[in-house]
Amino acid sequence: MAQLLKIASLAQLEALAGLEGIKALSADLFMLHKPDTHLAIREGDDTLLGRCSLWWHATPVYPEERLGLIGHFEAQNAEVAAMLLKEGCRILSICQCTLAVGPVDGNTWRRYRFITARGTEPPFFMEPDNPDAYPGYFSDAGFRPLARYYSNLDPDLGWSVPETETLRLNLERQGVRLRSLKFDDYSGELEKIYRISLDGFRHNFLYKPVDRDEFCKIYSCIQPFIVPELVWFAEAGNRPVGFLFAVPDMLRIRRGVPSDTVIFKSMAVLPEWSGRGIGSLLLGTVTEQACRQGFRRGIHALMHEANRSRLMSGHHGREFREYTLFCRNLP
Repeated sequence: MAQLLKIASLAQLEALAGLEGIKALSADLFMLHKPDTHLAIREGDDTLLGRCSLWWHATPVYPEERLGLIGHFEAQNAEVAAMLLKEGCRILSICQCTLAVGPVDGNTWRRYRFITARGTEPPFFMEPDNPDAYPGYFSDAGFRPLARYYSNLDPDLGWSVPETETLRLNLERQGVRLRSLKFDDYSGELEKIYRISLDGFRHNFLYKPVDRDEFCKIYSCIQPFIVPELVWFAEAGNRPVGFLFAVPDMLRIRRGVPSDTVIFKSMAVLPEWSGRGIGSLLLGTVTEQACRQGFRRGIHALMHEANRSRLMSGHHGREFREYTLFCRNLP
């Protein structure tokens, strides 16, 4: 018989490790993400059927609502998913949340969203994935789309921004110059990316600041795959004011196909420097560098439907993947 457990401590979580079925949440993620509670459904003493985490303290700000987040979601079938989501929404409602949002692993710096239109392109490096049934589980539980995101595929990187040289000269007159990543000072460069990201992304949907150590841990994990010519900074004097971070699609290499695809992972410009063409210049520069490195395709990854970067990317390629973030009103 299925039993729903409320996990509040590391010792309780570790008791689920090694069970058959769904893989238990790792102790590392439990400690790092600090959910307000964690739910698990166990069958007998040896099988984990599903799990999810809940957050209701210090969640992102959303107009006229108090958000509760549901993340770390895994479910073996529709019945288990319904039990998890019903209990999760009940707890969030008791905790005075008015809107449940998921899947979000605590904040949008971490894993969130479901793939809702997969297309034919295979998964790419660092792309979150999910079983195709999961969005339906949320819809069946009364959730509706809150936001949509898209990834674009540029099948030919042989283009350049027509005004690249004009932009470069104009920005140089304002004291702005571009440079590539200093790989021998990777930790120092991450600090610059972190500082720009905090300000550059603060108007993003469901933004909440991330701890510096967690941010650096995310980017330190991919250090072995970094190509310095694919990460560029814009600097005004000695002050970084923007960056574009791109990385090779390592999954293509692991699948034994040509390493010809670069992923444009993130780009940010400080708000006081926006609207001057820095983003366009960074995009054009990294695209040119990627071509010189032998890359022929580009993926502009995980862009919010209203994000300016999606408008820039739309000039080069097509949408090939859709992702959805869901919400449900709580009584």
